[in-house]
Amino acid sequence: MTIRLLIVDDDPLVRGGLTLMLGGAEDIEIVGEGADGAEVPGLVERHAPDVVLMDIRMPRVDGLTATERLRAAAGAPEVVVLTTFHADEQVLRALRAGAAGFVLKDTPPAEIVTAVRRVAAGEPVLSPAVTRQLMSHVAANPHEPPRRTTAAERLALLADREREVALAVGQGRSNAEIAAALYMGVPTVKTHVSRILAKLGLNNRVQIALLVHDAGLLDLPDGEDRA
Repeated sequence: MTIRLLIVDDDPLVRGGLTLMLGGAEDIEIVGEGADGAEVPGLVERHAPDVVLMDIRMPRVDGLTATERLRAAAGAPEVVVLTTFHADEQVLRALRAGAAGFVLKDTPPAEIVTAVRRVAAGEPVLSPAVTRQLMSHVAANPHEPPRRTTAAERLALLADREREVALAVGQGRSNAEIAAALYMGVPTVKTHVSRILAKLGLNNRVQIALLVHDAGLLDLPDGEDRA
């Protein structure tokens, strides 16, 4: 399958470099380029990309706002946020907005290509540096009670087995790892993940993981609820 990719970055040199690098992959087709988040809706409608590679810092509409608007629409393409910095609040906002990946611009070219492929296949992607920082942020900053309570109430909507799968997603486990840990087939895991997304109104596995973090389940042994 050919992955249709839209590149959005206000720096023409960056766009040119990304086009040259990603366009060399046999399974990736660059279908369009944009210089600002304001252009994204029209470009997506015109080119129907599978993945949007989105810069954060742009002059009129930044990449985070553009991602929020884009992912709020039905049938939206996946978004990989590409940036030179990785502030905690930017990572969290991008992921809560529905971005499926967050990759630093100094990531090796081959890894950016792999990130696009993985996101197109439905697998969320974070640079190792971003993952470490995000996890450190979560560990160092206890969630405010309202957010924790709200997250716990949302997870309470899940059936027991769905809740176990959600916890495993929050722990960063792959479908195969979840299947082995919970003694079920990979197709069954995928079905549970789909049901979780539908029940909770989420876009992807990253948002499931963030909700589990917000609920504080990973702070407890085996993800058990507080008495």
